Amino acid sequence: MIRKLSTTIALLIVVALLAACGGAAPAGADQVEVFSWWTGGGEAAGLDAMIKIFAAEYPKTEFINAAVAGGAGTNARAVLASRLQAGDPPDSWQAHAGQEIIGTYVAAGQIEPLNSLFEEEGFGKVMPATLLPLISKGDQIYSVPVNIHRANVMWTNPALLAELGVQVPTTWDEFFTACETVEAAGKICLSMGEQWTAMHLMEVVLLGELGPDAYNALWDGSGDWGSAEVTAALGTYAEVLKHVNSDAAGLTWQDASQLVANGDAAFNIMGDWCDGYFSGTAEGGNLGLVPGEGYGWAPPPGTDGTFQFLSDSFTLAKGAPHAEGALAWLKTAGSKAGQEAFNPVKGSICARTDCDATLFNAYLQTAMADWASDRVVGSLTHGVTANDTWKNEINTALGLFLTDTNRNVEAFQSALVAAAAAYPNK
Repeated sequence: MIRKLSTTIALLIVVALLAACGGAAPAGADQVEVFSWWTGGGEAAGLDAMIKIFAAEYPKTEFINAAVAGGAGTNARAVLASRLQAGDPPDSWQAHAGQEIIGTYVAAGQIEPLNSLFEEEGFGKVMPATLLPLISKGDQIYSVPVNIHRANVMWTNPALLAELGVQVPTTWDEFFTACETVEAAGKICLSMGEQWTAMHLMEVVLLGELGPDAYNALWDGSGDWGSAEVTAALGTYAEVLKHVNSDAAGLTWQDASQLVANGDAAFNIMGDWCDGYFSGTAEGGNLGLVPGEGYGWAPPPGTDGTFQFLSDSFTLAKGAPHAEGALAWLKTAGSKAGQEAFNPVKGSICARTDCDATLFNAYLQTAMADWASDRVVGSLTHGVTANDTWKNEINTALGLFLTDTNRNVEAFQSALVAAAAAYPNK
């Protein structure tokens, strides 16, 4: 009873401080509308698990799930942009830590700082020191992280590799050699899906070829997009694209990863939400495979010892119609109970550092160990390294490159140089 009373008082203090900072009094404890792009497989199952925790803690607050499907968030973010432009924000929405929050929503004045919530809930004491600067501008904290994902993972079909006598490649030259064997057997070497998965592949190749220091320099303004090293890395990327499935543009990331699970492809490079899809229950729309048996994993060529990360988080909208409900949701999202319910199902590890590792499967336990020991760098595709405008320009250039049958690296690189000069991070 005392704990519940303390929690209630803390929430009221947060609400009061928010009102003092923002002017208008927050309202709407009876409801919260939460916007995300988690609509299927392990993503939706993970969200449902966290919603159950929320419902138990706040039974009088109705949860409105405003998730929008498609494009790994591309469709949802387009809908969100329209709503924000129309002055009709959801109470809280999913956003990636990094430039997606700081360079987009904070820059546009669309979300509220959450310092009081962090102080009251002690979030700052249990979130990694590497993560807090990516959700902060100055001394203001703007979102509640719910997880850590690893972007640089090469998923494999162990049975197919054993049948063909192919080892998991650690360099791109080894990858090209492996592809000769895989393709001679009539299989796809590397499965890929729609365009955002091609950007995901590109950033992993850049990281592997350039190394973490030069990769980071591309985003902080100290690197040279026009360098010979970037030319060579883009050339490697063009060679890698020669070994993907011809129908990539029409496949989702789940379709592409399923090619590996089915034994039609040897490799797939994708974030570790694949783990949730591979190992989640068939009833939940997943594949029900055993980690290490039905699927394997390794760092993509050249990236061993580097953890390319992204973090999903939730925000509080400026002018949220149900600010009290939103603050309650953010408390659950940042809580140990909420993150331990969400992440093992989603296929990610906790943003908090105090979660019980025994709740996670074999793959996710390796991810926890690597997150704690590897060099950490950010993902372009998933909002960490570049503001939205810069990222969109890169995506436009990539689209032209993918449809160019000659794969003109020089023209592609020139477009990347221009994008970096026109829209740097601030």
